[in-house]
Amino acid sequence: MNDRYSFLNTIHFKDIEFLYKKYKENPNSIESSWSAFFHGFDFGKENYKGSKKNVIKSESPDIQKEFSVYNLIQDYRKRGHFFTNTNPIQKRRKHIPSLNLKNFGLSEKELNTTFEAGKLIGIGKTTLKNIINHLKNIYFGSIGIEYIYISNPEKIQWIEKWFSKEKLQFSTEDKKFFLKKLNEAITFENFIHTKFVGQKRFSIEGNESTLPALEEMIEYTSDKYLTEDFIIGMSHRGRLNILSNFFKKNYSHIFSEFQGKEYKEKIFSGDVKYHLGFSSLRKTRKGKYVKMSLVPNPSHLESVNAIVEGITRAKIDILYNRNSNSEKIIPILIHGDAALSGQGIVYEVLQLSKLKGYKTGGTIHIVINNQIGFTTNSIEGRSSIYCTDIAKTLMSPVLHVNADDVESVVRAIYFAVDFRMRYHEDIFIDLLGYRKYGHNEGDEPRFTQPSLYKTISKHPNSYNLYKEKLKKEKIINDNEIKNMEKEYFNILNIKYHEASNIKWNILNSFLEEEWKDFPIVLNNEEIFKKVDTRFPIEKIMKISNQIFSLPKKKKFFKKTEFLFRQRLEMVKKKLVDWSMAELLAYGTLLYEGIHIRLSGEDVARGTFSQRHAIVKTEEEEEIILLNQICIEQGKIQIFNSPLSEYGVLGFDFGYAMYSPHVLTLWEAQFGDFVNGGQIIIDQYISSGENKWKIRNGIVLLLPHGYEGQGPEHSSARIERYLQLCANNNLFVVNCTTPANFYHLIRRQMKLKYRKPLIIFTPKSLLRSAKCLSTIKDLATGIFQEILDDPYIRDIKKVTKLIFCSGKIYYELLNKRESIQDEKTALIRIEQVYPLQIKKIEELIKKYKNKKEIFWVQEEPENMGLWSFILRKLGNFMSFNLIAPYESSSPSTGSYPDFVKIQNKILEKAFI
Repeated sequence: MNDRYSFLNTIHFKDIEFLYKKYKENPNSIESSWSAFFHGFDFGKENYKGSKKNVIKSESPDIQKEFSVYNLIQDYRKRGHFFTNTNPIQKRRKHIPSLNLKNFGLSEKELNTTFEAGKLIGIGKTTLKNIINHLKNIYFGSIGIEYIYISNPEKIQWIEKWFSKEKLQFSTEDKKFFLKKLNEAITFENFIHTKFVGQKRFSIEGNESTLPALEEMIEYTSDKYLTEDFIIGMSHRGRLNILSNFFKKNYSHIFSEFQGKEYKEKIFSGDVKYHLGFSSLRKTRKGKYVKMSLVPNPSHLESVNAIVEGITRAKIDILYNRNSNSEKIIPILIHGDAALSGQGIVYEVLQLSKLKGYKTGGTIHIVINNQIGFTTNSIEGRSSIYCTDIAKTLMSPVLHVNADDVESVVRAIYFAVDFRMRYHEDIFIDLLGYRKYGHNEGDEPRFTQPSLYKTISKHPNSYNLYKEKLKKEKIINDNEIKNMEKEYFNILNIKYHEASNIKWNILNSFLEEEWKDFPIVLNNEEIFKKVDTRFPIEKIMKISNQIFSLPKKKKFFKKTEFLFRQRLEMVKKKLVDWSMAELLAYGTLLYEGIHIRLSGEDVARGTFSQRHAIVKTEEEEEIILLNQICIEQGKIQIFNSPLSEYGVLGFDFGYAMYSPHVLTLWEAQFGDFVNGGQIIIDQYISSGENKWKIRNGIVLLLPHGYEGQGPEHSSARIERYLQLCANNNLFVVNCTTPANFYHLIRRQMKLKYRKPLIIFTPKSLLRSAKCLSTIKDLATGIFQEILDDPYIRDIKKVTKLIFCSGKIYYELLNKRESIQDEKTALIRIEQVYPLQIKKIEELIKKYKNKKEIFWVQEEPENMGLWSFILRKLGNFMSFNLIAPYESSSPSTGSYPDFVKIQNKILEKAFI
């Protein structure tokens, strides 16, 4: 069957003619329902004996009516979601035209007329009345379906068949379970509301059906698809309810957090209770165990999306054989309506969903739709009709569901799971509910939405609605209900009193099992302990020849061949430049069995055409020489990312959050571009350990250096990272030699703990004749936090010390050589944080004849390292600053001005 000719979004006579022609040639060449349609009508015998023109000008009223019925069917499919009963508290907006029969050239007189068009929806030739009832059963009611924009006809057909099935009939046991979970959701909120008056909890009330929805998701997927792992991201709304009643976090611990107790471990700042993460192993009703993780999140809504996808991908790569279509794991993102349509990170993460390096087999999106954002109405908060309209960029189906109808909510969950497992693509469920209180329980919503909240105050919750429904169905009686409510309330009461006996709050570590071998290290003794990163020189030579030799039987671009010849020539001289040292750091780690992930904008070749970790033949075959070192080596994965910082950096941070044994690197195209991902840096990378007790070893590569390229391609904003440094939370490094960079990369995986590593990498130094190291340096050296001046012949002559960091060192060195200065020593700060102050003190004492100490930087005075250095060292030593004047812009846009500024720095340094 040829799917090209399946259901059309709109019907035209020329389309009918074309399909009919295909039908005449071969009835099996078109979609089966169309074949049945043409067969029943018997077009060829009766009405279409003329030319093509006669086909479309047929005057048969029956045929015209059939087309009218078909158009009616198509409009139900395309626009039926506008006319559903999906909003529990507000009238639907009027959408014109309606689905009134007269809008399709039909009338009530024809309700008992039979039409062949019924075959197109799988119910055979039948009356118009039956056709309409069938359509209303699918497209009206408590679920509205958006899907007709999908370009794949097979998917459309599958969706329609799924919803055409007889509606799910839930067992008595199932219905009682749904009621039980609704009771838990409502009672939990009411209990806190009365016990902790005025405290924020961000109640789930108005969307409490989310709880049975999640319960049924793990039950259904673990039973039908054998899913065993769920990674969930959500913001604050309903989080405590989900933590307690779904993740089974101890109620007494939650109540203790409400009582405002301190954390036992004073070294951690902790976070508010509705931001904390949690991991658990849960047993389903059918006795299967599933792993569930709720990722910690900040108040920056939707930022957690990227983290969830990264964790999921790491698990896929590590646990599930790199099968991105694995049914073993599902990422679930629970959104708020205002954030979903308002936060750009949503789009960035969605664009990752089908990409080789980032796909996770499809995410199930659930929207807790309060129909309001803080105090902002939906008509003020978005231009689109629905908050989920962003789903259409991926052609993902959307189900709009009345959150008061728990059985429809569960049915939507079943569809979402089946769709995800069949197509391994994203799917959205829009749970239309409301928010019982204001943004938080202390906020007054009637200031801005008095009419809406008058309606909400009178609206029965879904528990009471469903309770009455089940009573009418004779499924449950008042006595059973009373016992159920009492039993759960007693549990809460017992746990409430237990909380009073808890002295300290406990900050649970997220993903503790995965990180049990990696302690959290905060003390200087361990931080500054030397790490052995040496590697045998003979093995380095062997690896060098393997990763710098192009396959002889392949054809490559001439410049590629020239570049690799140069690399081999340098190896013969026992020298390496920056890029070679980087690749050898990866190569030696791979040789030792360590896996690597390198991701970011243009990382395969490198922004400055320096890396070439993936080489392409003239036929564009991709070759990764680093994966051809030896049989039992680790594997490196290299992925050019979309032009996204926020989303991709968050994804790779999430990846590193689960994989302490994998070297995970993210590179910015230029260092200053990372400010697009500042939220990930501020809320996760720098503070995640202190707030949430999470560990992470991600490496950021940020090209930095002033070469006259203008304000946007000069500074990676080092000063911003230094403001975030405290309690040994980060490594911030600005290397000046290939060997030190090599050992730094190797050190990251040799440490017994993990910290995020921020590396400011060079640009012009990539091809500098002076920025070279020997292979012996790689083999026998270690990482040096501070580099003393190696060119000083007579220490007694030194009267001036210049401290600096990064590329400016080489310009100072060139200037010193040109004027044959012997009285100035150049000392490099390689690891800026944590700063090795003792080593600096030793060097200062070493140069006994010093008279002046300068700090020299090419960044403006108000930027760069100066403020940090002054704060750290200014109490015990006197510095003079040499730097450009303070500026609101990192650099001039004029190259001649840049040259003047640099020359002025150098002249001042050697006066």
